[in-house]
Amino acid sequence: MAKIDAFFKLMHDQNASDLHLAAGQQPALRIHGDVERIKYKILDNTDLRKILYEITPEEKIKVFEETGDIDFAYEIPGLARYRVNYYMHKDGVAAAFREIPSEIKTVEELGLPRVITQLATLPRGLVLLTGPTGSGKSTTLAAIIDEANRVRQDHIITIEDPIEFVHQSKGCLVNQREVGVHTKSFAAALRGSLREDPDIILVGEMRDLETISLAIEAANTGHLVFSTVHTTSASSTVDRIIEVFPSHEQAQIRSTLADSIRAIITQTLFKRIDIRGRCAATEILIATPAVRALVRDGKSHQIPSTMQTGKRYGMQMLDDSIMDLLNQGKIDPDDAYSKAFEKARFRPMLRKPPTDFTEA
Repeated sequence: MAKIDAFFKLMHDQNASDLHLAAGQQPALRIHGDVERIKYKILDNTDLRKILYEITPEEKIKVFEETGDIDFAYEIPGLARYRVNYYMHKDGVAAAFREIPSEIKTVEELGLPRVITQLATLPRGLVLLTGPTGSGKSTTLAAIIDEANRVRQDHIITIEDPIEFVHQSKGCLVNQREVGVHTKSFAAALRGSLREDPDIILVGEMRDLETISLAIEAANTGHLVFSTVHTTSASSTVDRIIEVFPSHEQAQIRSTLADSIRAIITQTLFKRIDIRGRCAATEILIATPAVRALVRDGKSHQIPSTMQTGKRYGMQMLDDSIMDLLNQGKIDPDDAYSKAFEKARFRPMLRKPPTDFTEA
C-alpha cells in the first residue's frame, strides 16, 4: 500500500471531493465546497515528492520534471479512482486529487431535471455541458453516458484526459481512451474515432480550434457527440465556440453549429443548508428551430429570451433554477445571490444586502 493511500482513505471517509497536498503547507480537504485543513504536519518538499512519485508512472515523472505539470488517474481497488494533477509552486511540488466515485449516479439521483436523461436517446448532434471547474460537469456527463449505455445497443467511444468514470459495457460496447496514454491528443483521437464505427463520442473537453472543429464535424456526420466547455451560460457558450475560429470562417461555423447543436447544459454547485452535501443549479438550452435560427444569424444575445418562453421543451434559466433551490430551503440566500446573474432579483431575500461593486 502506498503511503499516500492513507490520505485517500481519510478523504473517502470524510466524503471530501478533493485532496490538496502542497510543500510548505498542511494537507487540506474540500468537503461540501469548503477547504478544511487536516491536523497533520507541514509537508516537506522532498518528502512530498517521494510520496507522490510512489504512485506516479515513470513516463509521467519525466514529463513533470520537464514541464512542471502533469495529469493522470490513480485507482485504489474497492475504494475509488482519482483524477490527479501535479504542479510546481513557489515552495516546491503540489498536487490536487479529485475523487471519482466507483458508482455512477443516475440523473434522478443527482436531482437534475429529467429532460437531461432524454439527451442520452438522441440519434445525432452535439450536446455540451458547461460551467466553471468543479461544477459537476463530469458527473452529469457520466450519468448521461451511463443511461445511453443502459438503454441503447450502440458503440460508445470516450476520449478523456485522464479517464475518470469507468463505464462497463452494458447494452452498448464502450471503449475508453486516455490522452497521453492511448492517443496523442483529443484531436488525433477524434479524427481516428470517425473510422472506428462509433455511434456516441464523448470528448472530455473542447480545448482548441482543431478539437472543436472535429467535434462539430462528427456531430454533423451522424454521430451523437458529448463534450464540456468552461463557460457560464448557454449564450456565452455559443459565442465562445464561434470566436475560436478565424473571422473569415465564423459565418460558416455559425451555420454548421446551428445544424449540429442539440442542447447546452450549464451547471453550478451550491452547498446545501438543509442536509450535508451539495446540489446543482442548471440552465438548459434545447436547440429548437427558433434557437438554431438565432445561432445561424449571429443573434445569440437573444437566446435567453427564447429560453424563457421555451419551458415546455424543458428549457430553464440558471437564475430560475437557483430561485427554485432557494425557495425549497436547500441553499443559503447569500450563496444564491453571489452566483446569480440578475442579482437584483435576489436582494430582497438577503438579511444584509451588500453593496455590490459589480453592479456599479
